[in-house]
Amino acid sequence: MTLDDIKNEIEVAENIIVLTHENPDGDAIGSSLATYLVLKKMGKNVHVVNSIYPRTYNFLPHSDESLRESVLDKYDLAISLDCSDIKRLDDPSESFEKAKVKINIDHHSSNTMFGDYNFVDPVSPACCQILTMILEYWNIEIDKEVAACLLNGIITDTGGFRYEGVSPDTFEYVSKFLEKGVNLSKIYKQGMQTITRSRFEIRNLAASRVEFLEDGKIAYTYLTQKDMDDLGVLRSELDGIVENGRDVEGVEVSIFLYEIENGFKASLRSNDYVNVADVCLLFNGGGHIKAAGANLPYSLEESKERIVAAVKKAL
Repeated sequence: MTLDDIKNEIEVAENIIVLTHENPDGDAIGSSLATYLVLKKMGKNVHVVNSIYPRTYNFLPHSDESLRESVLDKYDLAISLDCSDIKRLDDPSESFEKAKVKINIDHHSSNTMFGDYNFVDPVSPACCQILTMILEYWNIEIDKEVAACLLNGIITDTGGFRYEGVSPDTFEYVSKFLEKGVNLSKIYKQGMQTITRSRFEIRNLAASRVEFLEDGKIAYTYLTQKDMDDLGVLRSELDGIVENGRDVEGVEVSIFLYEIENGFKASLRSNDYVNVADVCLLFNGGGHIKAAGANLPYSLEESKERIVAAVKKAL
């Protein structure tokens, strides 16, 4: 499989659906919108689907064209972006599995290679950086709107260029986006700093519940569905909470649990030496070495007990 093979499949397809992972973050939204815009310019009948679209990213171009569900029963081509496992794909109509051809583009080391064509680069700090490289390889112009979406993904998934994995290529691509006229400071402020009042309040609630365990090496907090309902916050708006614990001096692993159907979602971040992807793999989850997650089909108390115990063994 080569990038040329993937391009050939795109060129012969007429109806295409673009999908990403559940509860999409800035990289998922940026990569899916960028791909959608590129395919539209190629003359394709393309739909981008996010059953829950985070309000944080409403400022991105053509965000209002994101659909809540699939339109066609079967697509010629389905493209999954920034998703490590088909079980995490936000695809209520199972359009990916029904499609004639399936493409999987991602940067998670735990990717299960679930596509007919898989292009996975675990070294890349963001799926949007992979897409930038792919578009340049294909000699497809990255206009200002596409660049804005790609920049949003790179900024958010690198924590504003703070995380490991940021490379010389990262800044080279960003420089090219700026040459297109993209406003970096605006995207940084909108994607990284500006939050709704309800998100501000839910973050404060989570912060008030933080417990420090194992001599301060573990930070733990949680939110229930009632918490989210009371403050009018969607699950897609909880990003950033787990990073708060990691930023505390002495913390190696930050654990954030939030309620989902049939249990709790565990979001983990580490600082120096714990591979949280391996921890989450114990619960059929995965992700990156220092950022991973898993679904825990237990009560809050049992979920906490199990995930904390696994992290303690990894310390």
